[in-house]
Amino acid sequence: MNGTDTLVLTGARVHCPDGTLAGGWLSVSGERISAVGTGTPPAGRHLDLAGAHVVPGFVDVHCHGGGGGSFTSADPDEARTAIETHRRHGTTSLMASLVSAPPNALVDQLAALRELVTDGELVGAHLEGPFIAEARCGAHDPSVLREPDDATVGALLDAGDDIIRMVTLAPELTGAIKTVRRLTESGVIAAIGHTDAVAEQVRAAVDAGATVATHLFNGMRPLHHREPGPVGVLLDDDRVTVELICDLVHVHPDVLRLAARHAGRSRTVLVTDAMSATDVADGRYRLGNLDVQVAGGVATVPDTGSLAGSTLTMDVAFRNLVHDAGLDIADAVAATASHPATLLGIDTETGSLSPGLLADLVVLDDDLRLTGVLRRGSWVVEPLPTA
Repeated sequence: MNGTDTLVLTGARVHCPDGTLAGGWLSVSGERISAVGTGTPPAGRHLDLAGAHVVPGFVDVHCHGGGGGSFTSADPDEARTAIETHRRHGTTSLMASLVSAPPNALVDQLAALRELVTDGELVGAHLEGPFIAEARCGAHDPSVLREPDDATVGALLDAGDDIIRMVTLAPELTGAIKTVRRLTESGVIAAIGHTDAVAEQVRAAVDAGATVATHLFNGMRPLHHREPGPVGVLLDDDRVTVELICDLVHVHPDVLRLAARHAGRSRTVLVTDAMSATDVADGRYRLGNLDVQVAGGVATVPDTGSLAGSTLTMDVAFRNLVHDAGLDIADAVAATASHPATLLGIDTETGSLSPGLLADLVVLDDDLRLTGVLRRGSWVVEPLPTA
């Protein structure tokens, strides 16, 4: 559609920041939402959605790949494949996550992503390691893990320049608390994950500026009633946003509900942690330096049995949170769009269905299955017209 056309989505349940507009409409001019309302819709090219849900486009802050492509390959074409795969599933804003690797390899991977960030295809990059604990490394190659020394941290921040948005580290490592402060002062989100830390060590990192729990429960010392560890501290601290992998494999639905209700809409973010096998066939894949076996959509490291990311997409995560964890659609909107957009500082551009913001939205049917994706005013997946 050209910049002078107005697209008007009508007959929809429009999920806005202040509530749901039943029988609502939403108009799009160029790349942006021009108006939202009920009653008589404005003039334009109308598309009747016949009661479908319209929710903001999903924002995924933790994703390693998809469609056979990986962000760790240092190949921009593979990155584009991953972006396009997740976009078809409603992720209109995506941050690329890199697994632990030698610093020179991470520098090459960041270089391959730079143009995609500059062009707006990616929001930024997330370094998940190498500053993590071997005891909780999961699907990260233990041979490349290291403590966060000043020289290595500085080299990565220099190479990442303004595209590194988040770094995950284990707070018990020597130099970790100092690094949290350095990241925070540099405008980079410090996240806690893949850690065997006790509560006091985690609390020190939060006090130093860490604000995200990388996939809460997974890759960390479990909650114990005499030693709350990372889970207890991160879930209970109002300063911390908690990531949850809502594929019903990484975290049981009852635990998802418990965590999301305790953290609330202002602190819960759903992530995919998806790897290259997402939306393609089962088989053998690579995640960083490790071989991964995918069977029944579940990715594991054959030698250890550790989960190796997921094959989740955000539309499925949204549906799982409502249907299986028992939360409501407003909770799912907050966890998949509005709060992750706020976390990344892009909420003045996307993350809600508000006039003036980018026209990033997802159309869902009564069963919350995706039927349409609009990104920046252009259809990625166009809904079929009603009869």
